[in-house]
Amino acid sequence: MISIKNINEEDIDLCYELDSNTISLWSKKQWINEFQKEGIKVFGLLISNLLIGICVFHVILDEAQINFFVVNQKYRRKGLGSYLMNHLIKRCEKLNINKLFLEVSHTNVAAQKFYSRFDFSTVGIRKNYYKDGSDALLKEKKLITK
Repeated sequence: MISIKNINEEDIDLCYELDSNTISLWSKKQWINEFQKEGIKVFGLLISNLLIGICVFHVILDEAQINFFVVNQKYRRKGLGSYLMNHLIKRCEKLNINKLFLEVSHTNVAAQKFYSRFDFSTVGIRKNYYKDGSDALLKEKKLITK
């Protein structure tokens, strides 16, 4: 059974473990710091009780920034990332978010294709943004709120 649940600080170890086994973006301390920020919302994608995906986004007034978005490699290309992104978009619309932002490495072609399917467009570049020296593409999606 596929479900999405809100994740809180008690689940930091699960978040860190999934991150470590996928994109290795944050240290455990960074995960702890992320949960302490005001406006942070975290939810997980589960199959049965196994956490296979995470979305972390930061709400600031009527905009949101996706700070972390991943699905376990083993479960990719099965529509689960789309399921998670659709959930995020619906949640943002309920929160009256007008724009959704994210950053993605210019070398991550698969992620760029994924985000383009959800009408994210490149609105800027952050040179040498990542540890490996690659540029970050700043992507934006305009949301239609009710």
